[in-house]
Amino acid sequence: MLHSFKKIFLMGCVLLTGIFAGAQTIKWVSDGKSYYSQSNGDLTKIDLPGFTTNVMVKAAQLTPQGQSKPLTVKDFKISSDGKLALIYTNSKRVWRRETRGDYWILNLESNSLKQLGKSLPESSLMFAKISPDNKSVAYVSKHNIYVEDIATNTIRQLTTDGTDRLINGTFDWVYEEEFDCRDGFRWSDDSKSIAYWQIDARQIRNFYMINNTDSVYSYIIPVEYPKVGEDPSPCKVGVVNVATAKTTWMDVPGDSRQHYIPRMEWAANSSEIVLEQLNRKQNQSKVFICNAQTGVASQVYTETSNAWIDVKHRWSDDPEGWEWINNGKEFLWVSEKDGWRHLYRISRDGKKETLITKGNYDMMTLKAIDEKGGFAYFLASPDNPIQQYLYRVNLNGKGKLEKVSPASQQGTHTYNVSPNGAYAFHSFSNHIGAGLTEWVSLPKHESVKEVSNRLTYVDPRHPRLFRITTEDGVTMDGWMILPKNFDSTKDYPVIFHVYGEPAGVQVKDAARGIGLSLYAGDAAADGYIQIAVENRGTPYPRGAEWRKSIYQKVGQLNIRDQAMACKIIRQWPFVDSTRIGVSGWSGGGSTTLSLLFKYPEYYQAGVSIAPVANRLLYDNIYEERYMGLPQEDIKPYIDGSPVNFAKNLKGKLLVIHGTGDDNVHYQGTEQLINELVKYGKQFQMFAYPNRSHSINEGEGTSAHLRKMYTDFFKTNLPPGGR
Repeated sequence: MLHSFKKIFLMGCVLLTGIFAGAQTIKWVSDGKSYYSQSNGDLTKIDLPGFTTNVMVKAAQLTPQGQSKPLTVKDFKISSDGKLALIYTNSKRVWRRETRGDYWILNLESNSLKQLGKSLPESSLMFAKISPDNKSVAYVSKHNIYVEDIATNTIRQLTTDGTDRLINGTFDWVYEEEFDCRDGFRWSDDSKSIAYWQIDARQIRNFYMINNTDSVYSYIIPVEYPKVGEDPSPCKVGVVNVATAKTTWMDVPGDSRQHYIPRMEWAANSSEIVLEQLNRKQNQSKVFICNAQTGVASQVYTETSNAWIDVKHRWSDDPEGWEWINNGKEFLWVSEKDGWRHLYRISRDGKKETLITKGNYDMMTLKAIDEKGGFAYFLASPDNPIQQYLYRVNLNGKGKLEKVSPASQQGTHTYNVSPNGAYAFHSFSNHIGAGLTEWVSLPKHESVKEVSNRLTYVDPRHPRLFRITTEDGVTMDGWMILPKNFDSTKDYPVIFHVYGEPAGVQVKDAARGIGLSLYAGDAAADGYIQIAVENRGTPYPRGAEWRKSIYQKVGQLNIRDQAMACKIIRQWPFVDSTRIGVSGWSGGGSTTLSLLFKYPEYYQAGVSIAPVANRLLYDNIYEERYMGLPQEDIKPYIDGSPVNFAKNLKGKLLVIHGTGDDNVHYQGTEQLINELVKYGKQFQMFAYPNRSHSINEGEGTSAHLRKMYTDFFKTNLPPGGR
């Protein structure tokens, strides 16, 4: 479900902002003909298609006065006029990512290097951005917004009410985790104003984690964490005048404690703001255009769903931005209202809309808008949901869907497309291991530089793709790796890898994500069959009905699908039905528990890592999106929580959890332990002190977990054919 990057790539559960992970991050120059890069400490500009390299900043230029070594560059930006370099260094982690640190500005003409925010605490600056007129830099520190004059280093504090819980210019834990919102302010094009979010988390109760190991006396770590059923943090959007430091609040209708604002941008000018408001159930979306001077908000678009409405980070590589076209007279919008995820163009007043992507297929991820050429580029796979290709379609809604990816390369394609759609960094792979990375020109998809070519490579594990249809009439895709030296006359144990919730998929025709990534060694050589199947409710490009069928049925419908697939696989002639195992992490950990508890006759052993044992303990945005409000109907939460079925355990169980997990709290595992003890169920349990949801902190942790995982299955699910 969930989250540590919601996502948990490392478990083979590929998560998306589309359906499959995107190509590498590239710092495109706005004209789309060049990109910035970092090489051997130098900052360079590389021109396409010849890949001519121009050094913008030499490493030596990044050595502060009085120091002997250059800054360690975590990230950088070059100003629009090419005269300034903004350097990010000394970064610190905020929940998931290192978004807090120090910033320096380098004047490329005078070679002057100056630290920004010198009077503020070390490593406290967040999301620094050069103003469009290249005269100032704005940033957040300690939940307040500041502007610093580049020439004089004069600092002006634009907000003064920021505290640990009143948050200006960035977000609280749950907005970051569930909406992918981090950078919470935007410069106006005229550099005179800054629009920003304010999150009031003062009424959100603390969840306390306990650190018992880093000092003689234990201490608590508070996290503002809204459990399911708790009211959200009030949220509002303001526009602050840089000259006067006066904020005008946007007068968005409704109870701010019962809605969310996951998107906000300037409305293609410096006088208006556009924002999206979701109601608390997240099944109604409204778009407002607000007057930045008066705060008056005018509703221009609305949409409702009988399940939920996805926000931008589910269909775009970048959760920020608003896709304006036609000189700001229209914007692009993504909706599933006709049963498929489609792209629309909406007039600024909302009175006219045009369907752009027509047909019974899903637009998976919007990649680029080439307005000059008249095309939108996006990922889709109309014919096979486990594959992914680049397509384009005319922005006017006329013409046919055009496949851009090579027809000969069947599998999964990822792209980082330049802003104008002229070039892209392209990666291709399929389940048998073939792969290619290259730079291409579009739309003809001509290779301009090959980075690596493994098109003839075959994975020695020989993964196989398959489809099965369960007794419920549900057709499910799957991957499988058979044991080495497979003998069809023998019976082999199976270990299922599961996830199963709306946050990610696990079956794809790609080189990555196939196999038991936690297994220490070669599971196939040891004699295990490795399998994953894709149940309903995951974000597959099989239409809204597939994805939304899990509404109020997480922990039920997905569990039924997985078990019914297992029921068929158990009957395969080379499968030992007495040696069936299952494992998963996060949402997959929850699925593992439910399978062992609800279908104990099918599974003999399972490893559940960082599970949500009780859905009433997870955060409100995620759970209420997919399950509704518990105060209106608590039954889906009860029926979907593994802890309520723990008494049915028959097989062997290993539960692993980090006590410092701020995402899926260790609290749920403690409740699970009590329930298993209550009913006399023997099981194994391992707690990693102070580890987060990813359980990768501390020397030796990952290797230790992998060995524990592997030893458990070898002991309780003996490998090899019989």
